[in-house]
Amino acid sequence: MNEPQITPDLIAAHGLKPDEYDRILEIIGREPTFTELGIFSAMWNEHCSYKSSKKWLRTLHTEGDQVICGPGENAGVVDIGDGQAVVFKMESHNHPSYIEPHQGAATGVGGILRDVFTMGARPVAAMDSLSFGMPDHPKTSHIVKGVVEGVGSYGNCFGVPNVGGEVRFHPSYNGNCLVNAFAAGLADADKIFYSAASGIGMPVVYLGAKTGRDGVGGATMASAEFDDTIEEKRPTVQVGDPFTEKCLMEACLELMQTGAVISIQDMGAAGLTCSAVEMGDKGGLGVKLNLNAVPQREAAMTAYEMMLSESQERMLMVLNPEKEDIAREIFVKWDLDFAIVGETIAEDRFLIMHGNEVKADVPLSKLSSEAPEYDRPWVETPVATAGEALPEIGAIDALKALIGSPNYAHKSWVYEQYDTQVMGDTVRRPGLGAGVVRVHGTDKALAFTADVTPRYVKANPFEGGKQAVAEAYRNLTAVGAKPLASTDNLNFGNPEKPEIMGQF
Repeated sequence: MNEPQITPDLIAAHGLKPDEYDRILEIIGREPTFTELGIFSAMWNEHCSYKSSKKWLRTLHTEGDQVICGPGENAGVVDIGDGQAVVFKMESHNHPSYIEPHQGAATGVGGILRDVFTMGARPVAAMDSLSFGMPDHPKTSHIVKGVVEGVGSYGNCFGVPNVGGEVRFHPSYNGNCLVNAFAAGLADADKIFYSAASGIGMPVVYLGAKTGRDGVGGATMASAEFDDTIEEKRPTVQVGDPFTEKCLMEACLELMQTGAVISIQDMGAAGLTCSAVEMGDKGGLGVKLNLNAVPQREAAMTAYEMMLSESQERMLMVLNPEKEDIAREIFVKWDLDFAIVGETIAEDRFLIMHGNEVKADVPLSKLSSEAPEYDRPWVETPVATAGEALPEIGAIDALKALIGSPNYAHKSWVYEQYDTQVMGDTVRRPGLGAGVVRVHGTDKALAFTADVTPRYVKANPFEGGKQAVAEAYRNLTAVGAKPLASTDNLNFGNPEKPEIMGQF
C-alpha cells in the first residue's frame, strides 16, 4: 500500500511543530515512514509526553511512609496496613466526551478502571467530576444526557459502585465539557504489578479485545484545540464494551496469581504504541512487534492504524515464557484474545514488522524518556478585582435563587442513574460528602472525595489550588477519615498561551 508523502501539512496535522520534526530527522537520520511519523506524533503530544508540564509536576511532594508507588505508573499505590494497599487514580476524558458524549465518558470510566486492575487491584469504588456549560446553552442538554448515561452504563455493567463526585454548570464550559473519572481498588501490598519490562527475548503478549479503527489518533486529538471542524474528529473517539472489560479484569487478576506476568501495561492513549514503548523504556530494553499477529476486528488494517488505534479493553504484557500455556488457557476460558505479538530485545530499538516489511525502526528511548520537554513562557495571572456590585435582593428571593441554581440544586437525578451499592460494601453513598466503602472482611473503611472550586482557581490559581486540596481534606476528615494521599487531575487550556501556562 502506498504511504502518504510526508508534507508540512501532514506534519502539522499530526500535532508536530517544524522544530520537533527537525528533531525527528536528527534522531533517525532520514525522513520517517508514515507509521514512524504517527508513532512520534502519539508519543510526543501533551497527552502522552507531559512535555509542557513535567518541569512543574516534578516539584510536587510525592513521597511518604505510606506511599508504595508514586507518579509514573498506571496508578498510585498507598499502604493501608495489614498487608493491604489501595490503588487509585483520576484522569480526564474531556475532548472525546464533547465529541461523542456517551462513548467519550464511558471509555473514560473504562480506561481508569484498567489503570487500577493493571496494577493487580480489584476496583472497589468509582467517582466522577463533571463540568458542563449553562443549562440554556443549545449543546448542554445533549452533552449532559450522554455523559451521565455513559458514566452510568459502563460502571453499572462492569460492577463497581459509584460513591461520589461533583457536577457543576458554568458558561466557561459552553464550548467544551470536563469529564474526570476516578477509580480505586484493593490489592495485596506485596503483589503490585508494574509496567517495566525485564529480560531479553521475553514474549510480548496482546490480551483482551480485538483491534479496530476506533480511536486512531485519539491521543493527538486530546492534545489539540477545538474549532469548527470538531465533528470530523468523531472517528477518533473509542467505543467501549464493559462486559469485555469485566472479563479482562477477571482474567488478568487470575493470571497474576500464576507468576506468569513479568510486566503489564494498559493499552490506553496511543494504544499499542504507548504501552509497548513505556514497558521497554522503563526496563531499558527495546521491543520488536509483528503486527501480523495482532488480533483484528476489521479487514486490511495498516500498520499505522494498528499502532495508533485506541480500541478499548486491551492490555500488553511481558510474559514468563515457561507459563505461556497456563496464561493462554486462562484467556481462552474468559473468551478473550491472547496473542504473542513480539519480544523484548537488547538494542534500543522499536522495530515494527507488518507483512514481512519493516514499517518502523526508531530508537525506543527517544520516544518516551527523551521526548521534548519545554519550559514554556508564562505570565502571572492578573490580581482578581472586585466584581460588579451585587443587586439588592430580599432574603427569601436570595434563598430561592440559591436553591434554584443548577449548581446548588440536588444532584440525585445524576447519581441515581449509577449503581452505588454493587459489591455490598458501600457505607456512604453519593450526595453526602465523601464516599465511603468498607475494606471487605476487615473493620477498616476507605473514604474518597473529588473537589475543586474552579472560580477560585481562575481568580487566583495559587490560592485556588491550595483551596482544592484543603476542601478535599476537610471532606475526608468530616466523615472521620485520615487523609493518606491525593491525586491531582488538572484540566488546563493550551500551554502555548502564556496566560494558560501562568495559571498552571
